[in-house]
Amino acid sequence: MSRLTITLSDSRYRALKEAAAQRDKTIGQLVDESLDFYGIKSREQALDLVRRARARSSLTDDQALALAQDEVRAVRRAS
Repeated sequence: MSRLTITLSDSRYRALKEAAAQRDKTIGQLVDESLDFYGIKSREQALDLVRRARARSSLTDDQALALAQDEVRAVRRAS
């Protein structure tokens, strides 16, 4: 497992430490859960997700690409 060093304000660090204690988790577990919540995936996780979606989809490659592009445009417009 890799290690990461980040810089937080003292108040942010205390809040994070308190939140971890209240949930009976480590700070690392909270950070990992937050990354999952925001959809940040490793390349392997993303490829597995695509494989599973393809196995369940009746869309052609062109249809899937068009749908993905439409979704990206919609998210960008909303931002």
